[in-house]
Amino acid sequence: MEDNIVLEAKVMWSQLDANMHLRHSAYADFAAQARLELMDHMQFGFNELARLRIGPVLFREELKYLKEVRPNELIKVSCLLKSCYEDGSRWSFLQKVYRQDGTEAAIIHADGAWIDLDKRKLTGLPEEAMQRFMQIPQTPDFILQPTKTKL
Repeated sequence: MEDNIVLEAKVMWSQLDANMHLRHSAYADFAAQARLELMDHMQFGFNELARLRIGPVLFREELKYLKEVRPNELIKVSCLLKSCYEDGSRWSFLQKVYRQDGTEAAIIHADGAWIDLDKRKLTGLPEEAMQRFMQIPQTPDFILQPTKTKL
Protein backbone atom coordinates (compact mmCIF):
# COMPACT_ATOMS: atom_id res chain seq x y z
CA MET A 1 0.00 0.00 0.00
CA GLU A 2 1.25 3.49 -0.84
CA ASP A 3 2.19 5.75 2.02
CA ASN A 4 0.51 8.87 0.64
CA ILE A 5 -2.90 8.08 2.11
CA VAL A 6 -4.93 11.29 2.27
CA LEU A 7 -8.39 9.92 3.07
CA GLU A 8 -9.67 7.12 5.28
CA ALA A 9 -13.40 6.42 5.31
CA LYS A 10 -16.01 3.80 6.08
CA VAL A 11 -18.32 2.55 3.34
CA MET A 12 -21.87 3.55 4.19
CA TRP A 13 -25.16 1.89 3.24
CA SER A 14 -26.01 4.74 0.86
CA GLN A 15 -22.81 4.05 -1.12
CA LEU A 16 -23.75 0.47 -2.00
CA ASP A 17 -25.19 -0.89 -5.24
CA ALA A 18 -27.64 -3.74 -5.83
CA ASN A 19 -24.79 -6.27 -5.49
CA MET A 20 -23.99 -5.01 -1.99
CA HIS A 21 -20.63 -3.50 -2.85
CA LEU A 22 -19.37 0.05 -3.30
CA ARG A 23 -21.21 1.62 -6.23
CA HIS A 24 -19.21 3.07 -9.13
CA SER A 25 -20.01 6.73 -8.43
CA ALA A 26 -18.96 6.39 -4.78
CA TYR A 27 -15.40 5.66 -5.94
CA ALA A 28 -15.43 9.00 -7.79
CA ASP A 29 -16.82 10.75 -4.70
CA PHE A 30 -14.06 9.31 -2.51
CA ALA A 31 -11.42 10.29 -5.09
CA ALA A 32 -12.70 13.88 -5.28
CA GLN A 33 -12.76 14.17 -1.49
CA ALA A 34 -9.21 12.80 -1.30
CA ARG A 35 -7.99 15.42 -3.78
CA LEU A 36 -9.65 18.16 -1.72
CA GLU A 37 -8.17 16.78 1.53
CA LEU A 38 -4.71 16.76 -0.06
CA MET A 39 -5.07 20.31 -1.36
CA ASP A 40 -6.28 21.50 2.03
CA HIS A 41 -3.33 19.80 3.74
CA MET A 42 -1.00 21.65 1.34
CA GLN A 43 -2.62 25.01 2.32
CA PHE A 44 -4.20 25.08 -1.12
CA GLY A 45 -7.79 24.26 -0.13
CA PHE A 46 -11.11 25.97 -0.73
CA ASN A 47 -10.28 29.09 1.30
CA GLU A 48 -7.14 29.69 -0.73
CA LEU A 49 -8.88 28.92 -4.01
CA ALA A 50 -11.67 31.36 -3.08
CA ARG A 51 -9.07 34.02 -2.26
CA LEU A 52 -7.42 33.47 -5.66
CA ARG A 53 -10.83 33.36 -7.40
CA ILE A 54 -10.05 30.06 -9.12
CA GLY A 55 -11.67 26.65 -9.03
CA PRO A 56 -10.93 23.14 -10.27
CA VAL A 57 -12.46 21.80 -13.48
CA LEU A 58 -12.44 18.05 -14.08
CA PHE A 59 -12.05 17.01 -17.75
CA ARG A 60 -11.67 13.27 -17.35
CA GLU A 61 -11.91 10.75 -14.55
CA GLU A 62 -11.08 7.16 -15.39
CA LEU A 63 -11.64 4.38 -12.87
CA LYS A 64 -10.30 0.86 -13.09
CA TYR A 65 -11.99 -1.50 -10.66
CA LEU A 66 -9.79 -4.29 -9.31
CA LYS A 67 -11.49 -5.79 -6.24
CA GLU A 68 -14.89 -5.26 -4.67
CA VAL A 69 -15.34 -3.13 -1.57
CA ARG A 70 -18.03 -4.32 0.81
CA PRO A 71 -20.42 -2.72 3.34
CA ASN A 72 -18.86 -1.18 6.46
CA GLU A 73 -15.36 -1.74 5.12
CA LEU A 74 -12.76 0.89 5.90
CA ILE A 75 -11.02 2.21 2.81
CA LYS A 76 -7.95 4.33 2.24
CA VAL A 77 -7.36 6.60 -0.74
CA SER A 78 -3.97 7.81 -1.96
CA CYS A 79 -3.40 10.84 -4.15
CA LEU A 80 -0.31 11.79 -6.16
CA LEU A 81 0.29 14.46 -8.77
CA LYS A 82 1.15 12.66 -12.02
CA SER A 83 1.72 15.63 -14.32
CA CYS A 84 1.03 19.32 -14.78
CA TYR A 85 1.85 22.21 -17.06
CA GLU A 86 4.66 24.52 -15.99
CA ASP A 87 2.11 27.21 -15.09
CA GLY A 88 -0.11 24.71 -13.26
CA SER A 89 -3.01 25.37 -15.62
CA ARG A 90 -3.59 21.69 -16.38
CA TRP A 91 -2.91 18.72 -14.12
CA SER A 92 -3.36 14.98 -13.67
CA PHE A 93 -3.66 12.96 -10.47
CA LEU A 94 -3.14 9.26 -9.88
CA GLN A 95 -5.18 7.84 -7.02
CA LYS A 96 -5.63 4.39 -5.56
CA VAL A 97 -8.37 2.97 -3.34
CA TYR A 98 -7.35 0.28 -0.86
CA ARG A 99 -9.52 -2.09 1.13
CA GLN A 100 -8.94 -2.35 4.87
CA ASP A 101 -6.72 -5.42 4.36
CA GLY A 102 -4.42 -3.36 2.09
CA THR A 103 -5.66 -4.88 -1.17
CA GLU A 104 -5.73 -2.42 -4.06
CA ALA A 105 -9.39 -2.08 -5.03
CA ALA A 106 -9.30 0.64 -7.71
CA ILE A 107 -7.02 2.94 -9.70
CA ILE A 108 -8.26 6.40 -10.63
CA HIS A 109 -6.78 8.85 -13.14
CA ALA A 110 -8.15 12.40 -13.01
CA ASP A 111 -7.28 15.17 -15.49
CA GLY A 112 -8.30 18.75 -14.92
CA ALA A 113 -7.49 22.44 -14.99
CA TRP A 114 -8.14 25.69 -13.15
CA ILE A 115 -10.85 28.15 -14.12
CA ASP A 116 -10.85 31.86 -13.34
CA LEU A 117 -14.16 32.26 -11.50
CA ASP A 118 -14.63 35.86 -12.67
CA LYS A 119 -13.62 35.52 -16.34
CA ARG A 120 -15.02 31.96 -16.63
CA LYS A 121 -11.92 30.96 -18.61
CA LEU A 122 -9.15 28.49 -17.96
CA THR A 123 -6.15 29.99 -16.20
CA GLY A 124 -2.71 29.23 -14.86
CA LEU A 125 -1.76 29.58 -11.21
CA PRO A 126 -0.21 32.70 -9.66
CA GLU A 127 3.47 32.14 -8.81
CA GLU A 128 2.97 31.69 -5.03
CA ALA A 129 0.13 29.23 -5.64
CA MET A 130 2.20 27.32 -8.19
CA GLN A 131 4.99 26.92 -5.64
CA ARG A 132 2.55 25.34 -3.17
CA PHE A 133 0.92 23.21 -5.87
CA MET A 134 4.32 21.78 -6.82
CA GLN A 135 4.81 20.64 -3.21
CA ILE A 136 2.05 18.07 -3.67
CA PRO A 137 3.56 14.56 -3.52
CA GLN A 138 4.27 13.30 -7.04
CA THR A 139 4.40 9.95 -8.79
CA PRO A 140 7.89 8.59 -9.50
CA ASP A 141 7.29 9.24 -13.22
CA PHE A 142 5.91 12.78 -12.70
CA ILE A 143 6.03 14.94 -15.85
CA LEU A 144 6.25 18.74 -15.84
CA GLN A 145 4.92 19.65 -19.29
CA PRO A 146 5.57 22.86 -21.20
CA THR A 147 2.62 25.23 -21.01
CA LYS A 148 0.68 25.55 -24.22
CA THR A 149 0.37 29.15 -25.41
CA LYS A 150 -3.43 29.22 -25.55
CA LEU A 151 -5.60 27.76 -22.77
